[in-house]
Amino acid sequence: MPDSAQVSFPPNFLWGSATSSYQIEGAVREDGRTPSIWDTFSHTPGKTHEGEHGDVAVDHYHRYRDDVALMSDLNLNSYRFSVAWPRVQPTGRGPAVQKGLDFYRRLVDELLAKGIAPAVTLYHWDLPQELEDAGGWPARETAYRFAEYAAIVGEALGDRVERWITLNEPWCAAFLGYSSGVHAPGRTDGELALRAAHTLNLAHGLGTSALRSVMPARNQVAVALNSHVVRTVSDDPRNLEAARRIDDLANGVFHGPMLHGAYPETLFPATASVTDWSFVEDGDLKLIHQPLDALGLNYYTPATVGHAGTAPEDGPATDAHGTGDFSPWPGAEDVVFHQSPGDQTAMGWTVDHTGLYDLIMRYQREVPGLPIYITENGAAYDDVKDVDGQVRDPERVAYLHSHLSTVRQAMADGADVRGYYLWSLLDNFEWAYGYSKRFGMVYVDYATQERTPKASALWYAQAARTGTLADPVVEPVAVPVEPAAVPVEIAVEPAAKAAAEPAADAG
Repeated sequence: MPDSAQVSFPPNFLWGSATSSYQIEGAVREDGRTPSIWDTFSHTPGKTHEGEHGDVAVDHYHRYRDDVALMSDLNLNSYRFSVAWPRVQPTGRGPAVQKGLDFYRRLVDELLAKGIAPAVTLYHWDLPQELEDAGGWPARETAYRFAEYAAIVGEALGDRVERWITLNEPWCAAFLGYSSGVHAPGRTDGELALRAAHTLNLAHGLGTSALRSVMPARNQVAVALNSHVVRTVSDDPRNLEAARRIDDLANGVFHGPMLHGAYPETLFPATASVTDWSFVEDGDLKLIHQPLDALGLNYYTPATVGHAGTAPEDGPATDAHGTGDFSPWPGAEDVVFHQSPGDQTAMGWTVDHTGLYDLIMRYQREVPGLPIYITENGAAYDDVKDVDGQVRDPERVAYLHSHLSTVRQAMADGADVRGYYLWSLLDNFEWAYGYSKRFGMVYVDYATQERTPKASALWYAQAARTGTLADPVVEPVAVPVEPAAVPVEIAVEPAAKAAAEPAADAG
């Protein structure tokens, strides 16, 4: 990498952090809120780490003013949060509960008073349980309920919030929720997952139209996709074909309809044993394919795949999406996921900043002219508070330095990236992992709810203030070594080839 002095960002770049409602708010029974699918799932024995749940989480519902003050102290100029659907519309139908909307009104007012631009995500996985009981995301009607909900929130906040995201990581909602069952609602049927994916696409399109019908024209509407960077263990044709199927299931199933108005042609024969796709009705693709003002990309780690039997099993098989008895990849059960080489986070995810470059440049080519925001990027480590009360996390500092340098390199290479949202602001409820994984740049003592900015928060605050990236502070602890890799030109580039070539400089 070049000297840090060469790594600078434009003055209008957004330096943000992100959270989601169920992971931080708590107050699950206050002011009219009813259960979401994650309330139900986390209270089901055996579904989460040690039965942990988000009933209190990190109590952001009551501590939001202090949390916004902390954002200001850390020089954030944007904050991405999600609205809890069951807090605003408890049954998923009918009029809003004003007390629920009032919380988000107060939060937005507090952010604006501190000069922090709010970015609202409408759906980050907390579907009202009543809608799940009526069929959930596999049921087409849920998309129309989402559009009504989008209009309610857009009308309430659209005069002060300019940045909107319809869905966060619809892949997780569909395939982890309805195929592998490791996320709420915990169903395990591949056909239901594909139906859910289509309904989520429809919800995005209908929700986009609903937002635009009630908000000022200046507001931006986007979607946040956890598009996978898919690499192969070798250039064996069977591995390339396996990667193509995973790329369709991970990426094309959403960005095809949303960005291009069509599903990938190769998706249908690859999933023919699961469904005939008869749930796609005439006119659906037109409803889904609404013009967007920006694209959100979430990135953590690449995926390395191969066809079963084409490579030696020299490490654990993992797709970085939890473990369960059922696959989240309907129609691709013969694809093997391999642990990518390199150092790993506490999640077991390989640290590889080149994947973020690949992702940005892929979408810069696919949808030129569409601004990009990195809506999530970050790492979990086993953070502890030292005897002096400090939380030193040099691994996360190194992670942020390498990934932000890569963002700047992509910008230098022509990518229109306008902001970066670190995941996450606070340690919080990490879904099925409960409170065992810490992604926050702010350490939370769950017993006392005390907040302590980690070393990474102070490093990020300096970056946000100066627009430059200071060198990571070297401390006498192990710091991950970035794996050698280069950006792949297409999603099915062999990982072996990528590892054999020098890494692209960031600058």
